[in-house]
Amino acid sequence: MTPQNETRILPYDRAAIAEAARLIGEGQPVAMPTETVYGLAADATNGEAVARIYEAKGRPSFNPLIVHIGSLEAAERIARFDDRTRALAERFWPGPLTLVLPLRDDSRIASLVTAGLGTVALRVPAHPAMRDLLEATGKPLAAPSANVSGRLSATRAEHVLAGLGGRIPLIVDAGPTELGLESTIVAMKGGGALLLRPGPITDLGIALAENDSAAIEAPGQLASHYAPAKPIRLDAADRRAGEWLIGFGPVEGDSSLSPSGDLTEAAAALFDRLHEADASPAEAIAVAPVPCHGLGAAIADRLRRAAAPRPRI
Repeated sequence: MTPQNETRILPYDRAAIAEAARLIGEGQPVAMPTETVYGLAADATNGEAVARIYEAKGRPSFNPLIVHIGSLEAAERIARFDDRTRALAERFWPGPLTLVLPLRDDSRIASLVTAGLGTVALRVPAHPAMRDLLEATGKPLAAPSANVSGRLSATRAEHVLAGLGGRIPLIVDAGPTELGLESTIVAMKGGGALLLRPGPITDLGIALAENDSAAIEAPGQLASHYAPAKPIRLDAADRRAGEWLIGFGPVEGDSSLSPSGDLTEAAAALFDRLHEADASPAEAIAVAPVPCHGLGAAIADRLRRAAAPRPRI
């Protein structure tokens, strides 16, 4: 494990990407910004490097990781596409869409990445820092969110340092992430599309079925996930004793996801507000009601998992 004073933060520039690529080549994980949240990236073809992601995050081994690649062509060397998934990739990549696809036998992806499943979760990110790192390494990069497993996702470099300081060697800082919410995850099952995790893309132009399986098929499916250390009460219209209230729209609080009730603003602010509440002197967190449509469905999903009973693992 890396001593605390050896977790460096470098501002995003060519030198930082070169250093990150060097560490990736040595089998180390590094924290990188994406347009969604900060990710903890390592060589997806190196089982020991992937194990260091799990070690740093304290992540359950049955929860698979998203693999980031630079292009659809690179993705097709890892997974098998059909006309439907290729059309989605061409429409939404680069961007915050993850596709769960059948793994090719010759993919070279470490089995630890897929948690032994016959599928792999792939995404082509849009953020220039992550794209620069993919180009510099020439490797597919496994990159789950850069936080302790089950805890709040990081939307700023300082969030990463607070959770993973002393566990990883480097954080590349490009400021706050644009979307602040993890990618939408979709799998094709039979003749239809299955929504495994709601996210920033809310209209894929195809009919989506909700996932009703208890099996872990993709990242972010644990019942308790994205969780602060403090208990959370949802749909709160007011503050109870000992609580930090996160407001929305007309419900004012100690902080607010969006005073105007804007769901895009709320999605981008979600983890910042939860980090702020978790660091406050309050004993518990309350969150005002958020409409469950469009981006609100993704926000509600994260809040529901954050508020769920914590498993013992």
